[in-house]
Amino acid sequence: MPKPPELPNVSSEQLQENLKVTLHGFTRLFSLKGFCKRWALCCHLLCLVPAAVCEMCGIVGTKDTFFSKTKRFCSVSCSRSYSSNSKKASILARLQGKPPTKKAKVLHKAAWSSKIGTFLYSQGVGQLLNGTMTGQDAVATGFDWGTYLTENGFDAAPVTCFRHVPLYSQWDDVTVGLKVEVLNSDAVLPSKVYWIASIICLAGYKALLRYEGFEDDSSHDFWCNLGTVDIHPIGWCAVNGKLLVPPQSVHQRIKNWKKYLMNRLVGAHTLPVDFYIKMAENMKYPFRQGMRVEVVDRTLVSRTRTAVVDTVIGGRLRLLYEDAGLEAGGEALSDFWCHMWSPLLHPVGWSRKVGHVIKSSDKRVDMSSHPTFRKIYCDSVPHLFKKVRTVYMEGGFFQEGMKLEAIDPLNLGNICVATVRKVLLDGYLMVGLDGVETEDGWFCYHASSHAILPVGFCEKNQIPLTLPAGYDRVTFTWPKYLEETGAIAAPARLFNTDCPGHGFAPGMKLEAVDLMEPRLVCVATVRRCAGRLLLLHFDGWEPEFDQWVDYQSPDIYPVGWCEITGYQLQPPIASEKKMVKKKLANLISKNLPPPRARQRSPGSDPSLKAEELGDDSESPFPAPPFFCQGLDAPSYRRSSTKTTSQDS
Repeated sequence: MPKPPELPNVSSEQLQENLKVTLHGFTRLFSLKGFCKRWALCCHLLCLVPAAVCEMCGIVGTKDTFFSKTKRFCSVSCSRSYSSNSKKASILARLQGKPPTKKAKVLHKAAWSSKIGTFLYSQGVGQLLNGTMTGQDAVATGFDWGTYLTENGFDAAPVTCFRHVPLYSQWDDVTVGLKVEVLNSDAVLPSKVYWIASIICLAGYKALLRYEGFEDDSSHDFWCNLGTVDIHPIGWCAVNGKLLVPPQSVHQRIKNWKKYLMNRLVGAHTLPVDFYIKMAENMKYPFRQGMRVEVVDRTLVSRTRTAVVDTVIGGRLRLLYEDAGLEAGGEALSDFWCHMWSPLLHPVGWSRKVGHVIKSSDKRVDMSSHPTFRKIYCDSVPHLFKKVRTVYMEGGFFQEGMKLEAIDPLNLGNICVATVRKVLLDGYLMVGLDGVETEDGWFCYHASSHAILPVGFCEKNQIPLTLPAGYDRVTFTWPKYLEETGAIAAPARLFNTDCPGHGFAPGMKLEAVDLMEPRLVCVATVRRCAGRLLLLHFDGWEPEFDQWVDYQSPDIYPVGWCEITGYQLQPPIASEKKMVKKKLANLISKNLPPPRARQRSPGSDPSLKAEELGDDSESPFPAPPFFCQGLDAPSYRRSSTKTTSQDS
């Protein structure tokens, strides 16, 4: 066997110091002696010793370890098998892209990173009963975040802005200039090979990478998702016996790749060794199919309803109401999507505990033929849910009749005059918009909710305040209104308005749930910031569909989140497709509750007929109000319909 290449001419102390910086996270695994062995192996894999591919099983190695004088086979067994009757079948299988033989799998024992990759790939892969694609099958067709960001010069919100997403706590270790080992797409070898690349730019989970050797040449830069399994820390190829091969485009530019890489890697940073282990841990969710919960009733939001967890994708839950009924094909007639940390979701028994109204399940409805209802095995318990902020209800808490400002649950882009209608236990309130006097229009918030705001919030932040019918925005003042109604304003100290630096800025791109259709996660932009609140704009849609959310809402995600979790991303809609009547009819036919009368703001006319509406007009089919505490909503839009393959 040829003598391994020598290490660079440095002292032991200097090499150990360089090792700590270069292989960040590997220092506890590699002693100096161990590193020397791996350096020699790495040099072999860098093509300093010729590579070889077994012509029988396809396994990759170095020629000096292969069998026979011709070095065509990895073992005696492969050499004999090649000349046997199975030769044609084996070669045909390889040409068709089928996996290597069982023998090859034994020779290449799966590493821990491969097992994690299998786990990550398996998360959410499949298809729901209603045809909703999940997992890797759910990637938005025809939309690429990298191209979208690059061509338009957009910025993306960093992962550190989203505390509820995978790798949040590890993302401080990910910076521009980081070195990684990534799949080499510019190689002519028949098997997978890798090369070293540097992070040029970060956009959420997406990173713009440049192969080592291209220097200042950006023509071959490419986008990758750092949450995928084909990106590894420096040293991964050496440990796992993978080939490091320079891209074909720059192979001849550098004469001495060993020296070049040593100069480039010494002093550089790489991913922590446990990066993907932490990611796998972050993607394990406590909710399982068959768990019973209490959630808002989408047809009457002043009450809750018992539901069962059907699907979990990236922490988002598809819930089926216990008495929803079944279609002819066996699918539930009504479902509801929300995040597991949504304030709309509660453990069984919550409504009775705080004094909230809950709908009694209709025992006449038989759901036993649905697969999910055959797996009901437990009620959810309080420790599975996000703990709400502690509030003290003694001495100066909210009282019935107090005035405040609140996000309009029928139009999440509006903030309206509202009143505390009822005080429940454990810090929960029933709030109603002024002008909607029926109890059916009330909605429940915790006192710490971002969706209820002190009097004067809109004026302070220069946001138009939506007024009750009959009031004019020019002449309206809060002191005068309080005097006319004989009410008092809720003290400002009772509201959760503290706002540390959250990192969001206008113009940043992200992925966000359309709270009027919470099944959909869409391409969105932060339009403006006002304290804790973010005004989100859905790319391709009119500003009238913008929505206010809290910066800690579990319904906003970094760029690339859908790709990691396997949730389907809705790309920006083309302007000519903003109203698709076929989709409108389909949307109306599914899960449409009876329309409810409601006073509207001046200038709006909900009595228009469908044929009188243009493509950019409101839909004549109003949806019921819903909680907007961060939050999700019924699975249809009040004034438009988004086209999606999930509706197909």
